[in-house]
Amino acid sequence: MELVWITALGVGGATIIGSLIGFLFKNISHRFSDIVLSFAAGVMLAAAVLGLILPSLEYGGKLGILITVAGIFVGAICLNLIDKLVPHLHKLVGSDIEPHHNANLSKVLLFVTAIAIHNLPEGIAAGVGFGSGDTTGALIIAGGIALQNIPEGMVIIGPMLAAGVSPRKTFVCAMITGLVEVVGTLIGYLAVSVSTAILPFALAFAGGTMLYVISDEMIPETHAHGSERGATYALLVGFCVMLITDVLLGG
Repeated sequence: MELVWITALGVGGATIIGSLIGFLFKNISHRFSDIVLSFAAGVMLAAAVLGLILPSLEYGGKLGILITVAGIFVGAICLNLIDKLVPHLHKLVGSDIEPHHNANLSKVLLFVTAIAIHNLPEGIAAGVGFGSGDTTGALIIAGGIALQNIPEGMVIIGPMLAAGVSPRKTFVCAMITGLVEVVGTLIGYLAVSVSTAILPFALAFAGGTMLYVISDEMIPETHAHGSERGATYALLVGFCVMLITDVLLGG
């Protein structure tokens, strides 16, 4: 449980680290942030497949394929429903909340709220990984999510400062979005620990949420600023790095 707490704080803390980078380098180029986010997408893709979906098939027994497919779609549909209520990243980071425009405060706050809400299932995915008992796989999943949270934390800062929010309140908002992920990690771990019967479905559900985030949010965001080729290769590098890591660690 101690390792779960440490990892949960690490996953949530990655958002805070990203926000601090956002304060220090307010004019980070889109190309750089796109490459970082694409690499994170590749890491998360490998983590979702190797750490969640394949183990779901193994734990599911004879009905493993049905449970896994159902879990993936239920996870994706849940995030799709959340998206309809609170759009995320590429749907809110538009020209009207860029730092060089007169940003609308209500839209910026909606943007921050969206990140916080979407961070909950990502945290749950990390927690479910620990609940499976595969510590190595869980750390790989958590690492992928944490890496994705760094550029996400960076994205929060500019629009909020441009909207007139004080640096202190901006940092507090960024910290809250990270703490939501800590809560999600603990929820995922406790849910699976209480009932191992739901483990195959929970693993697939978490995998589905991660696949949805990658396809619906991360890839469109990284392809929105003319750096598609670099972003694509960065994703492949991230995927292969995690693949090699998993093999070397005996995953």
